[in-house]
Amino acid sequence: MKKTATGTGPVIIKKYANRRLYNTESSSYITLEHLAAMTREGRDFKVVDAKSEEDITHTVLTQIIMEEEARGSSMLPVNFLRQLIALYGDSMQAMVPGYLEASMESFRRNQEQFKSAVEGAFANSPFAEIAKRNMAMFEAAAQAFKPGAKGVPDAAAAPATSKDDEIAALKAELARLQDKVAKL
Repeated sequence: MKKTATGTGPVIIKKYANRRLYNTESSSYITLEHLAAMTREGRDFKVVDAKSEEDITHTVLTQIIMEEEARGSSMLPVNFLRQLIALYGDSMQAMVPGYLEASMESFRRNQEQFKSAVEGAFANSPFAEIAKRNMAMFEAAAQAFKPGAKGVPDAAAAPATSKDDEIAALKAELARLQDKVAKL
């Protein structure tokens, strides 16, 4: 999350004693929902205490997570939270932030790869061709039942492929897709 509008660094958000948040970039007061939206957009920001200039970004981000969880958008399982709490004060505590950050980055990359693979899996596949053929057959059948239709198309007009050929093609495509998924 390092994207900024001007490229000169993170947006500075000042938090006042009355709990109001002030966006110094837009010169306006904002809410935690605005900060959550900025986070989802990849905007980098830093929250500072208006009086002491102390960086309180971590606390505010934690507060956003707490509010999301309270709204019913529960993403953190109870068991995970218990394990996380148990790590406080543990000798491994210093390693946990780096591990969690690397895990989330890996998850994000895998999510993007999976999405791309799913989108591309059926684009130029025999399944797309089968769908086109099925649609053509459906349209032909619908034409046959329209008033004034000249009857059902004869078998000679149908594609000259047998059911065995179609099954073999489907099996080959299924094997190819299984290999592609296994590689992911």
